[in-house]
Amino acid sequence: MNLLIANGPNLSLVGRREPEVYGAESLTDSLELLRSAYPKVKMSIFFSNHEGELIDAIHEHGFSADGIILNPGGFTHTSVALRDAVAAVSTPVLEVHISNPLAREPFRHMSLISPVAIGTISGLGIAGYRLAVDWFVHQAKG
Repeated sequence: MNLLIANGPNLSLVGRREPEVYGAESLTDSLELLRSAYPKVKMSIFFSNHEGELIDAIHEHGFSADGIILNPGGFTHTSVALRDAVAAVSTPVLEVHISNPLAREPFRHMSLISPVAIGTISGLGIAGYRLAVDWFVHQAKG
């Protein structure tokens, strides 16, 4: 199994940024532990603050990977181009958010990504990434 875990703007700061919202645990460290917990799953872990780089990663993996786990960060609510990239690829994309956008400011309540993703996991902290990997692994087993 081959998964891309793509993370958008400011997510490389999780663990240091707004711990009351995102927790005190480093996302980078947590994803490396997740990788070691699933030795049979090839995980490409990607962080970028740049919309075009996220789109490029989705294009690169979107026809060959078994799944994409995407936390688009702030682009969730603003990026038609990122939404179009998700819609354009054949690889299923599962949207993940550490916080619950619906429990936050009103401008965060709309996701442009959700309508073209196979599902959304939000509000469960970094554990949402493990749930996403588990879902893909169980889907592969049929």
